[in-house]
Amino acid sequence: MAISRKDSFLWGKAPPQHLPAERKQGDRSHKHELLDDLQKLKLEFSNSMPDSSNPDLRRHSKSVVRNRKFLRGKKKFNMDPKMGVCYLIEHGFLEWRAESVAEFLYKEEGLNKTAIGNFLGEREEMHLKTLKVFVGLHEFSDLNLVQALRQFLWSFRLPGEAQKIDRMMEAFATRYCDCNPGVFQSTDTCYILSFAIIMLNTSLHNPNVKDKPSLQRFISMNRGINNGEDLPTEILTKLYASIRSEPFKIPEDDGNDLTLTFFNPDREGWLLKMGGQVKTWKRRWFILTDSCLYYFQYTTDKDPIGIIPLENLCVRTLQDSTKSYCLELYNPKGQKIKACKTENKGRVVQGKHQSYKLNAASRDERDAWIDAIRASITKDPFHNLVSIRKKKVTSNTSS
Repeated sequence: MAISRKDSFLWGKAPPQHLPAERKQGDRSHKHELLDDLQKLKLEFSNSMPDSSNPDLRRHSKSVVRNRKFLRGKKKFNMDPKMGVCYLIEHGFLEWRAESVAEFLYKEEGLNKTAIGNFLGEREEMHLKTLKVFVGLHEFSDLNLVQALRQFLWSFRLPGEAQKIDRMMEAFATRYCDCNPGVFQSTDTCYILSFAIIMLNTSLHNPNVKDKPSLQRFISMNRGINNGEDLPTEILTKLYASIRSEPFKIPEDDGNDLTLTFFNPDREGWLLKMGGQVKTWKRRWFILTDSCLYYFQYTTDKDPIGIIPLENLCVRTLQDSTKSYCLELYNPKGQKIKACKTENKGRVVQGKHQSYKLNAASRDERDAWIDAIRASITKDPFHNLVSIRKKKVTSNTSS
């Protein structure tokens, strides 16, 4: 029985040597065709790959890799500022010096403005030095205070913590007075008036504020803040007119703002929520971050169906005959809570809750939510900061 080439290969035997001449000729021809095909593939492959011996191509390839790493570092910064700065330093894009980091924060495009504010507001020594250099990169010479504030508050977003705001506004007041000597008698005056302007902006342009302050009230609010003396009426009048005609522009965060907001929440989890008009319990996914309580229908939803700002609210345990582990958010003044929700058609409307009743799965979970919410609840930090500084000015002038 004859053994085929296939059989001999499978059985580990050499093919028979007594093949017909035309068969051998065909094999040689097939072999040459295969070699030709291999050579063509080799040429095509070499043409499609960059020439490693070409210095220009090598430099281009390194530049592409470096740019990708830089973009990755910026994305890391937007999600976690400290982690992003560490990554950029590790890969040689930044130096751990205040000048290097401050210039990056001030000049680089595509950085999240909230992340910049959070980084600058930290109290570690390096962050304080970076804040001083960052503020020093702003030129406030020959600008009135509103113009300077517009420029300053556009370069980042003020964080929510009172201590961070205090440090940043103190640095601003110092820089403004250095750029404009003689305008105010002290940096305390500049500091107090800056907050008064920010609060005026909110009062004049927030539709929820019904009682709009007049020029006379703005002037009376700022009596005696210039080391016990009044500021010139014409200065306050110009500042008031500037804010009334054009509100501050709050910088939009680059990239997906909600992604950043919900990236590192204070607490998240399922809670039952009592409806406002229809008094039924519905299961919602809650995220607590940035002094707001967001709730979603599903954990995979990108956008919340409701937002509850916690400013000036209180939280307490609540006894309910139908649920065992209730907590309640409420306004101690009995006013309607300033919240919003999304209707079925996608329209955002103001909520109508006098209070929010929520229910957790256990006592420990309820207590943990209450502790987290209490830690996050904020009164308006500006009022406390200004009152402290005004007391300082008053005590200095009376002593």
